Amino acid sequence: MSLLGNLVFFIFGGFVIFLGYVLGGILLCLTIIGIPFGLMCFRLAGGVLAPFGREVVDTEPPGGPVALIMNIIWIILPGLELAIMHLLLALLFALTIVGIPIAAQHIKLVPMALLPFGHVMRDV
Repeated sequence: MSLLGNLVFFIFGGFVIFLGYVLGGILLCLTIIGIPFGLMCFRLAGGVLAPFGREVVDTEPPGGPVALIMNIIWIILPGLELAIMHLLLALLFALTIVGIPIAAQHIKLVPMALLPFGHVMRDV
């Protein structure tokens, strides 16, 4: 069932979000300071390809002050835009009954897009 959900998610907007994460990762990796954030974009792009059957959980230990500083910089660079993109797509898909499961996946990805340092995606 998750294979079918991932395929539908990929066709209806998942590919566009994947390209957004990859483009952001490439642009961030052009500078030395942006490399950790670019690598995070690539990690998130892999999670966006197949969100069904996965869940977003906090890491153990939570990360501490370094993760907090990285998350603040992340929100300034690509994080806020990516989270808004997920929210807008979730709103769009929630307008139809068939799109509600896809909207739920977009809502699930918002914490990961907004504050990725300290969160991971794990298989259920």
